Amino acid sequence: MVLAIRINTQLGGILLSLAGWILSCVTTYVPLWKNLNLDLNELENWTMGLWQACVVQEEGGMQCKDFDSFLALSSELRISRILMCFSNGSGMLGLLISCLGLDCVNIGRESQELKNRLLLLGGVMLWTSGLTALIPVSWVAYDTVQEFWNESIPDIVPRWEFGEALFMGWFGGFFLLLGSLLFFARAFETGSSVYTASTLTTGPGAQNYHPPRRNQNLYFVTTFTI
Repeated sequence: MVLAIRINTQLGGILLSLAGWILSCVTTYVPLWKNLNLDLNELENWTMGLWQACVVQEEGGMQCKDFDSFLALSSELRISRILMCFSNGSGMLGLLISCLGLDCVNIGRESQELKNRLLLLGGVMLWTSGLTALIPVSWVAYDTVQEFWNESIPDIVPRWEFGEALFMGWFGGFFLLLGSLLFFARAFETGSSVYTASTLTTGPGAQNYHPPRRNQNLYFVTTFTI
């Protein structure tokens, strides 16, 4: 029972982390961080991401243009690029390391301490990935709010608003953090009893292990009475 709960918790952590990592990768590359709706021209909308800006027209579809120079970008976009790429890389490493630490994986099964260390290391990488995904998304959202309510800008000037990628980034970051917390919970618990039970049923001595029969005592009592 304890082993089943432990494995299910680990699988839940893997699924949450995988979903968070996918959302984080999508957030990095889609040009949907900011939206700009023009009241004077309702037939076209502008969107912007970390790598390009796009204009969406009802008649001409979507046309995108990559940013020419990395140094020409604002500081928030430059740092957001670096942090999101780091988040994607550390998330991938965290998933690979955490998979090796799962109890349902045969690699390193002889040492429960090694499994716990792999889970702990993978959890640290996933925690770092989630944190570095939340920072740029929240930073861009904060600057967008500040510019939207800036009283020095005339009301007639269009303002940028939240894009769909910001919400994907928030969900992805929280999923990564939650998955890493599940790994931390299983890595720090004492797994001696779990490992002993799994060794008896799956280890080299499993063929020599025979659990006691349920009605063995009842059989002896019946024989003695007769």
